[in-house]
Amino acid sequence: MRNIAIFASGSGSNAENIIRYFSNTNTAKVRLVLSNRKESYVLKRAAEHNIRAIFFERDDFYVTGKVLRALRSGKTDFIALAGFLWLVPESILEEFEGRIINIHPALLPAYGGKGMYGDRVHRAVIRNGDTESGITIHHVNQHYDSGDIIFQARCRVEPADTPETLAAKVHELEYRYYPEIIEDIILRLPETVR
Repeated sequence: MRNIAIFASGSGSNAENIIRYFSNTNTAKVRLVLSNRKESYVLKRAAEHNIRAIFFERDDFYVTGKVLRALRSGKTDFIALAGFLWLVPESILEEFEGRIINIHPALLPAYGGKGMYGDRVHRAVIRNGDTESGITIHHVNQHYDSGDIIFQARCRVEPADTPETLAAKVHELEYRYYPEIIEDIILRLPETVR
């Protein structure tokens, strides 16, 4: 049984979807949820599922090593970012090489990079007249949204779509595919990983 840690900055609907998915499998369980926002609803969602929830500050992530120690003490095997807006520090990238992934609400490389998240992405897609959007699941590296792409799924952008209706389509793809891709990667991890 593998242990998953989720990093999130917002409400945590994707995180909760992952928690629910893995509550019904023998592949892995979500054991830890971490957020850089004290008021983030994801921390409450984790607590409701009896999952350890940690709020951390910038120094805990980039300077003191507190977050890395928490990942180690939780025997974390795999990390999923779910609406997490900070770059992951080199120390965590090195320790979990090939085992940190993110989901982005657009078809990368388009609409990626610093500051491109949530409704900002959907507004840009509509403003530019794109006829499709979707999700990209990718490995995490030291740059925003530039790690190797693992999977993409697409949806139509209709002329009548608003940022809200497009977000709903994209969320549907996220909820459907993200847990499955996480499970697929975990199933292919070598036994020696930990």
